[in-house]
Amino acid sequence: MTTLTSRIPAGHYSFADVARMEWIKLRSLRSTWWTLSVTVAGAIGIAITVGVNTKNASGDLTNNALAGSALGLLLIGVLGVLTMTGEYSSGTIRASLAAVPKRSLFLVAKAAVFGLLAFATGEAAAFIAFFAGGAALPRTIPAPALSQPGVLRAVVLSGAGFCLVGLLGLGLGAIIRQTPAAIAVLVGGVYVLAQVIAAFAHQLIAYLPISIVGDSLAAVKPLTCGPRDHICPHVLSAWAGLGMLCLYAVVALGIGGLLLARRDA
Repeated sequence: MTTLTSRIPAGHYSFADVARMEWIKLRSLRSTWWTLSVTVAGAIGIAITVGVNTKNASGDLTNNALAGSALGLLLIGVLGVLTMTGEYSSGTIRASLAAVPKRSLFLVAKAAVFGLLAFATGEAAAFIAFFAGGAALPRTIPAPALSQPGVLRAVVLSGAGFCLVGLLGLGLGAIIRQTPAAIAVLVGGVYVLAQVIAAFAHQLIAYLPISIVGDSLAAVKPLTCGPRDHICPHVLSAWAGLGMLCLYAVVALGIGGLLLARRDA
């Protein structure tokens, strides 16, 4: 950032310049790499554990291998929150906005850099977990293959879910600005609210991020429910679920951008 500042007057940075600054800030934090490493390791560990304990070959083996996304979504969402709120807790937000007075450019660049990193991490976690989970299956159960109908789509969209939940966390960080409060809202909305809705309004649970990733994006076979294993009527399709997650991320970032433009640093 110092080199760029010496060459370009404040307020005259291009998108590429601002994105480069954001990448330097993001990659320089140890918490970034620790969180991403645990995200991938957790997804792989859960996939292996589920694979070893799988007894039914007729189940959705791809969805089983991607079960670790539940932990990964929490971690990547929290990292998204910290990527934004860290600017406020450390006081660097003033320097960032002084260098980039166009606040929309600042937020878009931050979201783009973090989103790409989260997407790459999510895809790595999803593909490695898929193959690790398949390799861990008992010999009597054939591992799923990417060439089978719906399998590649499930793996790719599961990885994309990491990116979108991470951007949701980033948007909440921009809205709330306080790390503990933003994390509480994220965890409450993604996990706690899911449990409450599951108990009192089961038909709405399909619209929550954790359910969208697990039951829609990462699923190959339709989710069944009830004593007779009927297809659950309220589960979103994979593409409808992806659209809903995109909507959550866009709304959070949009509101965060409006508040960032109107409030003092």
